[in-house]
Formats: sequence, structure tokens, C-alpha cells
Amino acid sequence: MKLIFAVATVAALASSPAFANLDMAKKNACMACHAVDKKLVGPSYQDVAKKYGGQKDAAANLAKSIKAGGSGKWGPVPMPAQAALSEADALTLANWILAGAK
Repeated sequence: MKLIFAVATVAALASSPAFANLDMAKKNACMACHAVDKKLVGPSYQDVAKKYGGQKDAAANLAKSIKAGGSGKWGPVPMPAQAALSEADALTLANWILAGAK
């Protein structure tokens, strides 16, 4: 009985939105340049949340930046476009990032 409960608990946690969004970030190679809590090539997701959190249309603007890519907002290294990412997935990632990537 304990094993069944443990498996059910792990399955519930693994299917939660936070894990799904982390998986989406990994699947789309976002984690190659970004980390949740430290700067890599690009800023940490927590720094992005601090910079844009609370701004009007922050999620929509961040989703647009994810899809289009860009440079100059965080330094000279350009962020490649994620043009193949759907609008819905870009917005999901943006909301996850703005929530501190938790």
C-alpha cells in the first residue's frame, strides 16, 4: 500500500505545471543558456521575473521575446528565436518565468 501511495505521489508531482514548464524549458534548449537562480549565458529566470514582474503585459511581451529572440536587453549576447514554439507554449514559459520559475 505504501508503494502505491509513493508512486501516486510522484506521478502527481511530476505532472504538476512547474515540472511541466521546467521540462518544456529543457525540451526547447532554454536551459542551455538560462538557469532558475543564476546567470549562465543569459540571465537567471529569477532575474527576469524581478525585471519584468508587475509590468503591464509582461507575460505577453516576454512570450513575444521568447519567440522572436533578441539582443541588448541583458548584454551583447543575442538570444536565438524560438520561432517553432507555439504561442501558447511561449506564454506558458513566460508565465512560469515570471512566477520565478518555480
